[in-house]
Amino acid sequence: MQRGKLIVIVAPSGTGKSTLISKLMHEVKELEWSVSCTTRPIRRGEVNGVDYHFLGEEEFLERKDNNEFIEWAKVHSNYYGTLKKFVDQGLEEGKNLLFDLDVQGCDQMKKIYGDEANVIFIEPPSYEELCRRLKLRGTDSEEVIQERLSNAKSELSRKDDFDYLVTNDDIEKAVGALKKVVGEILRK
Repeated sequence: MQRGKLIVIVAPSGTGKSTLISKLMHEVKELEWSVSCTTRPIRRGEVNGVDYHFLGEEEFLERKDNNEFIEWAKVHSNYYGTLKKFVDQGLEEGKNLLFDLDVQGCDQMKKIYGDEANVIFIEPPSYEELCRRLKLRGTDSEEVIQERLSNAKSELSRKDDFDYLVTNDDIEKAVGALKKVVGEILRK
């Protein structure tokens, strides 16, 4: 059996990453979603075990201390992590796993899996557009928006550190570019 592929999507909050991932998953049937763990509150419409494994902070930290995560990070005051067992088992079974990670998580994934982890950075057309999108989203307080914008500046400064770069200035064009990149990775 051929070993699976690791495809990691990284982008600042408000870049349209969730929309792009949803469209990509719908159109590229060879991908399987890697469900991460988080301590952040569940949002309207999300399903535990489908969107994330929603854990209490105590349970998350216990799993971290037991070294169960490939990567974990505290982002926007919440913890996020990817379980080692899920990823290793998926690769051995030939699954092409799709991840939604932050920059810190990508660094940790690359450290463990090296070139086997294919990282695609999604950038907004401009920082100003990113600000506009975050405010229009209406899901976060002004304090959280400012924290996300601060993090976005440092994340955008790293965009050239990753394997592929896609700009989301038009959702359909960005989906097309993303599908092209994923197709290349799956054919490797």
